[in-house]
Parts: sequence; structure tokens; C-alpha cells
Amino acid sequence: MISETSAASAPLAHLPAHSLAARLAATRETYRTLEAFFDEIVAGLKSVGVGRAAPQLGEVFPEFALPSARGGFLALDELLAEGPVVLNFSRGRWCPYCVHELAAWGEALPALNAAGARFLEVTGETGGEARSILQSLPGQAEVVCDVDHGLALSLGLAFFAGEPMLDFYRKSGIDFGAIYGSDSGFLPVPATYVIGRDGTVRYAFVDVDFRNRAEPADALAALKAG
Repeated sequence: MISETSAASAPLAHLPAHSLAARLAATRETYRTLEAFFDEIVAGLKSVGVGRAAPQLGEVFPEFALPSARGGFLALDELLAEGPVVLNFSRGRWCPYCVHELAAWGEALPALNAAGARFLEVTGETGGEARSILQSLPGQAEVVCDVDHGLALSLGLAFFAGEPMLDFYRKSGIDFGAIYGSDSGFLPVPATYVIGRDGTVRYAFVDVDFRNRAEPADALAALKAG
């Protein structure tokens, strides 16, 4: 299995030392021998428009309710009744880029909460992983389980990985059937939204290149601007 623990320690010089982008750049450097392979995969996804149908800036984000890590179901409108929501889709903690991303959101949570926002993580992982993620996040955070990537698929934020990518992960020891509770071969597109109390998208970051993620500072800026 790919591990984030071997990530290079020194970020690229042109990036802020403590930014998420710097951590992701260091991780890319660790796996630089895979860059050409993933570049080809990402180019193929972009060529068929994966992610283009996802909610956009200024649109009303569709309502949903999903199983909560705290038990029962949690609806988006429940959180919006209390204030704006920072909504994040990631692939899961099996992915080294997601590990760094979740750590960065955890660090940003006090500032997000101070701005009146709640953080909501959407994971397709099953087997109690949603609860584990919740326990790793301080402050006012929620985690919901997107079973079979149903929400992501409905939003245009999931895609069939294809045999080359699936074969690569199988050989890396990653069992999506065990992780997601399904051998469907679908993966979520990393995405981050800031949603105002009226349900309108104030900030949107969607990128089929899983090596790129939204910077928490940008989401915080969108919150403060709104």
C-alpha cells in the first residue's frame, strides 16, 4: 500500500512552507517516478469531461442526507441552519494526498469555526472509517459516509477508474472492495465547496487530478468575504 510516511521533508522553494500545496508538492516528489503514468490518467479523465458537471460557483448546492459518523443521518440543510458549511470530498485515508489534506483541514478548523462555519467531510470509506476520520478532526466537524459513492455520482464527482488505474492500485496492495465496501471501481473526484446559509456555492474547487487540493486558507477567505 502507498504510504504517506515516506514523503519528502522539504517543500518546493516557491511555496509557503506550511501550505497544503507545499506538502502535496513534497509528496509528488516522493512519487515522481509515477508522474507520467498519473499525468496520462488525468489527461484521459479531463478529455471526457469528468468533473465538469459538478456544482459551480453561484449555484445552489443540491440537498442531501447521508449516514453520519455520529450515528443516524445528517442532512446538509441541518448544518446550513446553523451557518455556512465547508464541504469536502476526498478519496480516503488510503491516499497519501488525502492524509495531508485532512491534516491541513484539521489545523484550519479553529479558524473555520471562528468564522461561524462547520466542516463536513464526505468519505466513501466504510467499516467505521468515517468515525475514525471524525475522531482525528478537532473542533466543530462532521463526517458522513457516501455509500457506493452515490452522492458523488449524482453530483458528477465520481468516475470509473479504468483498468490501468485499478490494476496499479491492486498491485500496490489497495483493495477498494474492502475500503469502499464495493468492487465497482468508482473513485470520487477531490472537491471542496464553501456553501452559504442560503445554500449558494461561494467557493468551488474541483480537480480530477487527485494530486491537487483546495487550500484551506482560500476557503477561509471565501467565508470571510461572504
